Amino acid sequence: MIDVTHTDGQWRVTLNRPDKANALTPAMLQDIADIAAKAHADPGLRTFVITGAGDRVFCAGADVSNGEDMFEFTRDPVWVDASQNIADLPCLTIAALNGTLAGGGFALALACDMRIATPQAKFFYPVLKRGFLPQPNDVHRMAKLVGPARAKLILMAGQKLLADEALNIGLIDRIVDLGNFDETLASMTLDAAAAKPQSIAAIKRLFDDLTAEELNDCYEAAYFDNAEAITKITGR
Repeated sequence: MIDVTHTDGQWRVTLNRPDKANALTPAMLQDIADIAAKAHADPGLRTFVITGAGDRVFCAGADVSNGEDMFEFTRDPVWVDASQNIADLPCLTIAALNGTLAGGGFALALACDMRIATPQAKFFYPVLKRGFLPQPNDVHRMAKLVGPARAKLILMAGQKLLADEALNIGLIDRIVDLGNFDETLASMTLDAAAAKPQSIAAIKRLFDDLTAEELNDCYEAAYFDNAEAITKITGR
């Protein structure tokens, strides 16, 4: 249900359940958490792309068709493990949204550095009317991207956004026809694919609030290939 390819530090993960709208089972979430951890351990890690199979839906959220309790599933730590393991990757991460993003599928997309989506994609997270709470990490990441009021527009007002509106508010970064996804992703990952992994990690760390010592580690790793500094900024 999840396909993985990786060559020269470029990882691609595909949710492959198009007949089930690529909805996430507990086992799939654990697989994603494990895959991201394996990618993190790759010393040549440069890029990590997550996408879905099909041409309509990236992910429809949680799937409890095997009898799992939905309330318990939404509280399962595996949601945090999967999204946080992606967020912690010391590389360029991209969610290539081949279609609609709904519910818990936001966890994976929001954990990435950036998101591209098809013109037909829709975006909604209908937790309130179903009596569930969204994943806390999703709330914080969404608010950081689009602001608290617009996050509430999705999470509390239950609004479904079209691709153009999602782009305008910063929820996604580009709208791309599905047929041009590979070309666009190749362009977006070109510089990273040719860079030293520690240089990618160092630039990514610069987006955090760093101490003087942490900033120095970034320079030491990127400029001088200092092994100790590389370990500090990449976590491996």
